[in-house]
Amino acid sequence: MSSASQTAYEIRSRLDHPVIDADGHTTEFVPALAEYLREVGIEPAFDQLFKGVLGAVADWYEHPSDVRAAKHMTKPPWWTRPMRSAEDRAAASFPRYLRSRMDELGCDVSVVYPSTGLAFFQLREAELRRGGCRALNRYHRDAFEGCTDRLIPVAAVPTHTPEEAIEELEYAVLELGFKAVVIPTYNLRVPAGLEGDDPDLRRWAFWLDAYGLDSPHDYDPFWRRAIELGVSLGTHSQGNGWGTRRSTSNWVYNHIGHFAAAGEALCKSLFLGGVTRRFPDLRVAHLEGGVGWAASLYADLVGHFEKRNLEAVKENLDPALLDHAAFAKLAEAYGAVGPATREKIEGALLTTPGQNQNRPSDAELDEFAALGIREAGEISGLFVPNFFFGCEADDRLNALAFQSELLPFGARLSAMYGSDIGHFDVPDMSEVLAEAIEPLDDGIMSPADFRDFVFGNAARFYTDTNPNFFEGTVVADEVSAT
Repeated sequence: MSSASQTAYEIRSRLDHPVIDADGHTTEFVPALAEYLREVGIEPAFDQLFKGVLGAVADWYEHPSDVRAAKHMTKPPWWTRPMRSAEDRAAASFPRYLRSRMDELGCDVSVVYPSTGLAFFQLREAELRRGGCRALNRYHRDAFEGCTDRLIPVAAVPTHTPEEAIEELEYAVLELGFKAVVIPTYNLRVPAGLEGDDPDLRRWAFWLDAYGLDSPHDYDPFWRRAIELGVSLGTHSQGNGWGTRRSTSNWVYNHIGHFAAAGEALCKSLFLGGVTRRFPDLRVAHLEGGVGWAASLYADLVGHFEKRNLEAVKENLDPALLDHAAFAKLAEAYGAVGPATREKIEGALLTTPGQNQNRPSDAELDEFAALGIREAGEISGLFVPNFFFGCEADDRLNALAFQSELLPFGARLSAMYGSDIGHFDVPDMSEVLAEAIEPLDDGIMSPADFRDFVFGNAARFYTDTNPNFFEGTVVADEVSAT
């Protein structure tokens, strides 16, 4: 019998290992969350609270088409929550009801992330950003009470500065008792001189600080504190509204690949910034973007190191290496396309105009210096153990993570099953596991690969930093035995 004709409960029953959902979502029940916001002095008028936050508001729909086009307003989605099933809608909103359906969904344990509350990360005012996250976390602490044997809530930790990040991480872990946290994939920074309250300017005048390369802050104390507290970091920020994802008429254009783009920005920044070299025990999950981009990035990093490490640049690209006389002779024979060209061969610029006059220092040329490596093979050890990749069940490229014959140095990437329940791409919660197991049924994944995908990698992501992470859950014994 194919998995397509089986229920999630039946699929789970034939597995000899648990299923851990590394990325479920709860849709905050606004009437309840509103009370927690008022407790910290925030009026929960969400349309106004999130006004001007990148990708978080639907003001596009408030303007006529000519205004949208003139301002090139990025089109957001009309709706992002499935509505055809009251039961699924309620399960996404009420943890106790979701817990009662876990067997039906074929899931042993789910790590559950915020939805609307993630927008608090990008509020410019520190009081609103930090107060909003604290209210959100208090709400989820209470909403998930009595459910944590099967549902593990995730605290939102803002990171606009390292000091803010450390204080809010300590509050979430030490005061509220959270074991799992999510941080923004990046922080929006406004270039000097462009700060202001003009909402149209704020749509365009920003750059992305992804913690590692070029950050104005030193986040090393935050990474260190996360490791000390036994916390693996989930990251979950959208890529809509920046780069090429700014269509004014088509949200699908903006949406496709946006989590992958955000994850790649963070992953490159941490890696090339030497963060994984300095903190080998740090674990970071890039969620909802799949693993296809990560396979490409990993291969590209290896390829770029082989062609662009300092020695390779000096041995192959230095203009001083060029035999100018031999080049000039060949230029005279083959490069002259008219009298004017022939007259200018002597003394012509034989490299990229402008660059031949500048000789960078070795420090400026060595773009892999923070890694402290000499061989491309060392890249695997600084990439594979530290990064994990949340993959939605219907992504056919999930199997790439386990095809070590395709990846340099036989690497296997740590892909983790994420149901994404509660969001638009899961119209029926009961069908998610059937989609996830299709690569196994089709022979694209082996049983061992699938076990790692839906269980082993998620267990390792959390227990690498906190061996007791799953204590008190229904999978505690199986995790301990791995």
